[in-house]
Amino acid sequence: MQSEEVGRVASALEGVVRVLTTAATTGELSLPAGSVLGRLVREGPQRLTELAVGERVSQPAMTQLVGRLERDGLVGKYADDSDGRAVLVEITRVGRRVVDQRRKERAQVVGDLLDALDEQDAADIAAAAPALERFVKMSRAAGRDTRAVVRVGA
Repeated sequence: MQSEEVGRVASALEGVVRVLTTAATTGELSLPAGSVLGRLVREGPQRLTELAVGERVSQPAMTQLVGRLERDGLVGKYADDSDGRAVLVEITRVGRRVVDQRRKERAQVVGDLLDALDEQDAADIAAAAPALERFVKMSRAAGRDTRAVVRVGA
């Protein structure tokens, strides 16, 4: 793919991210807080260190964030059975409801925007969804270093 096309795709995806991050307001969560809750829903309970690495923040920053989420009743912490010194962070029912509501809000905004487009543009975006899902899956499989995708795919 030409670098001009790659730049255009990257710019469009940045715009989509902006739309999605501003669409959800339930819980008045910061972007990092929403990201941590989403990760806990997708991947289950995790150690603070795993969350910090996955979210690319320092462990002290993650400790503070998890402390705020815990005070708000969105996550709970408990001892790891495999290592009593370690703490696992788990999303609570309240936290899961907040994530579910935020997903509904984002879906509503996306639906409204798709409805406002002409039929062909809306169909083109819908047709791109499977490729975008594979794109995200490949990126997540690469972990922290998304450049690993190139090495894996090469």
